[in-house]
Amino acid sequence: MASFNSNEWRAICDKFTNAQNLTEIESRNDKENDPFRSKYKARELLREIYCSLKNFEAGEGEEEGGGESGEQRPTEQPVDGQREDLFGQGFSGDSPAGLRAARLGAVEYYLGVNHVDTEELSAGQEHLMNCMKLLERCRVSSPNVSLFIQVRNQLGILWAGRDETETAQGFLETAESIYQRYMKEDGSPPTDMTEYFAAEENLLTHQERIKRFELAYTHTMYYLAQVYKNLGQTERAATYCHTTLQRQLQLNQFTPMEWALNAATLSQYYITKGRYMEGRHCLSAATVISDLAGEVPSEAAAQENETESERREHLRQKRAEIARCWIKYCLNLLQDAKKQLEDNIGELDTDRQEELKRARRREEEEEEKGRKSALLFGSEDTFDSIASIEEKVMCLFPLDFTEARSVFLVGQNHVTQAKDYFQMDGYVTDHIEILQDHSALFRSLAFFEEDLERRCKMHKRRVDMLEPICNDLNAQYYLMIRRQLMFELAETYNEMMDLKLALANRQADTQSLDNHTIKKFNHLCSASAKYFQMFLDSLCSPEGKFPERLEEEVLRPALVARFRVARLHSRLISTSPTVQLDNLNKSLENYKYVVQYCEANPEAGAAVETELELSKEMVGLLPLKINRLNARMDSNN
Repeated sequence: MASFNSNEWRAICDKFTNAQNLTEIESRNDKENDPFRSKYKARELLREIYCSLKNFEAGEGEEEGGGESGEQRPTEQPVDGQREDLFGQGFSGDSPAGLRAARLGAVEYYLGVNHVDTEELSAGQEHLMNCMKLLERCRVSSPNVSLFIQVRNQLGILWAGRDETETAQGFLETAESIYQRYMKEDGSPPTDMTEYFAAEENLLTHQERIKRFELAYTHTMYYLAQVYKNLGQTERAATYCHTTLQRQLQLNQFTPMEWALNAATLSQYYITKGRYMEGRHCLSAATVISDLAGEVPSEAAAQENETESERREHLRQKRAEIARCWIKYCLNLLQDAKKQLEDNIGELDTDRQEELKRARRREEEEEEKGRKSALLFGSEDTFDSIASIEEKVMCLFPLDFTEARSVFLVGQNHVTQAKDYFQMDGYVTDHIEILQDHSALFRSLAFFEEDLERRCKMHKRRVDMLEPICNDLNAQYYLMIRRQLMFELAETYNEMMDLKLALANRQADTQSLDNHTIKKFNHLCSASAKYFQMFLDSLCSPEGKFPERLEEEVLRPALVARFRVARLHSRLISTSPTVQLDNLNKSLENYKYVVQYCEANPEAGAAVETELELSKEMVGLLPLKINRLNARMDSNN
């Protein structure tokens, strides 16, 4: 029987070690004009190992492994459908034939990864499929289970990169099933593929074997999260992403800032589902883990070292992005609480508020149970730090101004942090989005404020932060953003106007308003109408012509703006009949536009049902009011 002597086997092991070193270490230093130099060298060594193994196998009279190459699309079913093939037939990994097949398969695997890394995907696929065919001789066992899983991981990555998501799904789900069945039926620390070519004294410890095997499965979880996301299975994707993050912490195999960003991103999914406890936990963990990336270097150190400067900017940016996720958490929590508490005209429903407060105690009791069932991050070293951050912001809906303000202040602190990096000079769009979120935080807080004067001041803060930006933005480059700001400013002035009138009406009717109040009311009313009109003017052609047919994305905003302009003109207060008449005619003109547009385009009516109904009513009533005013003016003359 043919066999390797000790020197031959040592030479193979040395070649494998060199190939690993070239791939994992030396390749990092390859020059830009020759980026794959080290990996090409590693490939040659792997080919030499493969030839040595094949020559040995041929000397024993074994049939050659592998199979026909080709670009046919492979499919992979979950392991349950192949139970006999993978777990019950073929050579044991402990047998000489099984070990030889596994070794050849491992070399094919590494050649496949090498070709994929050097952007030769077809050749990479061929080698990976050859590995699969060699493993068909074997059943899953401790010496080869890692190879069974990792080759499927790589094929999953390969097909996902080609947007063949379902093919990738098959390979990855099979890898998952192999792991789960192996752990159930065996569970012993399996051989790592690198040990196929290691001398006795270089074999891994049980702990290291477990760590590497669990890391391979963690990669399976990570890739499946991406696959399910691409398939639109968002709940499943979130579960796998959460599991991946948890396992990375447990195995201490993660890059702190990358992990933190992934956790912060996952929080946004939980927030959209109203799962604020999980969202808060992800963000708190992201904050703690991001600190492991180190402190932001000083300016002086950054100036001395270009690489340090780049690192400094990278850390600042990523922490600012995490801060933006915190802003969204606070904003969505306030907005969802508002939906729970508002009545049919958007004001605070005090009966509903009391009802929810009575239910709060039961919710807090359930929260502790929920926390125990949730997938929590952290080890003993980090869990207390995560919990201390969680304690600073609630995850239940705020039910009064005090609770809402505590959420608002957390959000506002993160606004400051995010704006510090995403400044107007260089990050125009990001900076404005942060300002818009800040404005929305004020708007949500104002809902909980019972004092109308203080509520009005909150809206004034919104105007002060948005108005200068809106007026200074270049309309040619930032048209869509300017439209958003115009509309928000118009609505904000409108809310302030209603609040001022409500304050005045607590003391007297509109006929007895003092001149100062009337002047303030008219200013707010005119400012609101001005910004609505600016929004409408932005829809016009360069020649100033308003479009005959509105695009779908601006249909509702444009018709609402017309309706609001009509309403605002009718509310302006003036002692001059001529001015009153002019305002009423402008109001009627805009009401008519809404009615006539919806008559000409019936599908538009569904977008503005309430506004259309009121516009029709006003088109019937305003002419009578205008006629009476005209008659009074004629009689006075």
